[in-house]
Amino acid sequence: MKYALTALTLTMLGLSACGGDARAPAAGPAIPGSDGPLGAVPVPDDNPLTDAKIALGHQLFFDARLSVDGTRSCYSCHQNENGNGGADPIAIGAAGRQLTRHSPVIWNVGYMPRLYWDGRSSSLEAQARGAWGGGNMGVGADNLDAKAAEIGEIPGYTEQFAAVFGELGATAETVAQAIASYERTLVCDVTRFDRYAAGEIDALNEQEVRGMELFNGKAACVACHAPPLFSAQYGTEEGVYYNVGIGIEGRPAGEVDAGRQRVTEQDADWGAFKVPSLRNIAKSGPYFHDGSVADLEDAIRYMASGGFANRNRTPLLVDRELTDEEVSAIAAFLSSLDCGELEEPELPGS
Repeated sequence: MKYALTALTLTMLGLSACGGDARAPAAGPAIPGSDGPLGAVPVPDDNPLTDAKIALGHQLFFDARLSVDGTRSCYSCHQNENGNGGADPIAIGAAGRQLTRHSPVIWNVGYMPRLYWDGRSSSLEAQARGAWGGGNMGVGADNLDAKAAEIGEIPGYTEQFAAVFGELGATAETVAQAIASYERTLVCDVTRFDRYAAGEIDALNEQEVRGMELFNGKAACVACHAPPLFSAQYGTEEGVYYNVGIGIEGRPAGEVDAGRQRVTEQDADWGAFKVPSLRNIAKSGPYFHDGSVADLEDAIRYMASGGFANRNRTPLLVDRELTDEEVSAIAAFLSSLDCGELEEPELPGS
């Protein structure tokens, strides 16, 4: 994430270990996204941003020692080489156990009103605790404080937790707050598309402009993926979830992942999942909540053909009758939404 961290004072990592008032966190940095097309990332009042907290969360995000067996970190499911999403169709958790869904891209995750494919988590802090205590990292919800205390005893972390959180030190809640603070800095808003939208006409080539026109017109992708965030999921209190037929064909209804229905218990939400952002989409295959489509053009072709008909398929999906050339043009346009990379920090005591 080369550009998203440029405004952060990462030297706070060193300063936090040097004297000073451990109960007085440094003044907060500029709110991520404030000067860009996406606007400021929402920050909860009970977890204000500071440079030192962000730097601590950055390390914790990459630290596999947080997991039950020392094999998995948050980054394990969101690596640069996979476009910040998952390499495997279905995510792999601690002890090599296969989970239930694909790991999504987390660029601009701070703007999302609810987290996970089914929207069951209402905050980044809650999501961090869920992944940490659940199958992703395998610690167990009842063991998070004990694991946090273990992490807090590592030289280098001890001083940082004291500097950021004072007498609270390392707890399940402070670990989650630090990770969430770092994740709020994962802002992708300076892509070639953003430069084009700001007036740099040469930022997109002829095929990409053609793809953008199709995206906004004939293909009607914009109905669910409007810029600048490229997802209807943002800007709503509960998020937006649609059934597009993925994971349903050839399966008895009882074996289908019910998606959002598991949260709301409403029949209308059966088989519905959040509308993902398309930022970094060209780098982050495979696609959909089950990782069942490996190729971007195949994903576009599926959506533009109307998806798989079932009892709850969204009426927004119809066959747009796209040609292969038009599908390729849309894929080319989506490559203009490529984001940066996450920086791997040096970890304390390693």
